[in-house]
Amino acid sequence: MDKHDIESSPLVSVITPTYNHEKFIGQCIQSVINQTYTNWEMWILDDGSKDQTPVVAGSYANTDSRIHMIRQENKGIFCLAENYNRLLSECRGEWIAILEGDDYWEPEKLQVQIEAVANFPDAVMSWSKAASRVGTGDTVYQLHPVNSLKNRGYYDNLPVGTIFNVIFDDFLPPLTYLIRKSSLEKIGGFIQVQPFPAVDLSTVLQLSLTGRFVFVDQVLGTWRIFPDQTTKTKTLEILEGSQAIITSHFEKIKETHGDILKYDHAFIQNNYRKRRMITFARSGRFKLIKKDFRGARKDYIQALKIPVWSEILWMLRTLTGFIFSYFKMDVEALAQWFGKGSLKK
Repeated sequence: MDKHDIESSPLVSVITPTYNHEKFIGQCIQSVINQTYTNWEMWILDDGSKDQTPVVAGSYANTDSRIHMIRQENKGIFCLAENYNRLLSECRGEWIAILEGDDYWEPEKLQVQIEAVANFPDAVMSWSKAASRVGTGDTVYQLHPVNSLKNRGYYDNLPVGTIFNVIFDDFLPPLTYLIRKSSLEKIGGFIQVQPFPAVDLSTVLQLSLTGRFVFVDQVLGTWRIFPDQTTKTKTLEILEGSQAIITSHFEKIKETHGDILKYDHAFIQNNYRKRRMITFARSGRFKLIKKDFRGARKDYIQALKIPVWSEILWMLRTLTGFIFSYFKMDVEALAQWFGKGSLKK
């Protein structure tokens, strides 16, 4: 794509919700500035940060007219749809891209996706692979989605609605989303179902009923994970919320899309049981890391009450974790025992 093509291409609006990201917001914004595709605008919403996030973000907004910043009192993770839709209302672009304040893109991200969707006028969304890194580390922990060989046939959501077939064992990284604004507006904007502390799952499932996706088989961004982020501290809320979203969506589409779905109600319930056991085990490990031995013990007991014999390794981890919590032992020894970094899974 030459300079003329880029300048005549559609405007992309980048929405960036952020909270206490002073260490990362600079890299986040710079990764947008570094895009080879230059026809973009960026809208940043600072949700009442207590650190220097607005100062750092403001310094970029003051020097680049494409960057805009909104500040508000903190509303928290259970008002994410409200925050996202406030940003959406400001956007002028034909396409909406998501980049939260602690994540960052590869320089070619927007260009690659705009070129990809140009080949499919009926596309409502594009997404791609992403890497995850632990905190400030430089080492890639994992690539997402993780089951591309198994699920690749569903990634373009063809037939329409089949992306549902990958959500049980794959993750669609939100920082890779490029969504057609008109399609997003037709479903009412970003959707959040309580108590799920995110907008991606419910929004993508609703979008999946409106048209095809375009998957780019390339790593286009990096998602940071932390021991104290929502995915670690709100695991039960995430589980209960995702179960409600998935079950509701299945009930909605089972009559019209039943012939293209590879899962039934029994599978969904069994999957939920397995995930509930694993969620309690992971929550117990997180508390063990924090030396909250009593809390860890309670979570491990809950996990042991849900025996899932097909997940024997998790059951062994749970039993071992319970023993560690009971005797108030160092979790790092447990991590070494299983050959994993304790914060990395």
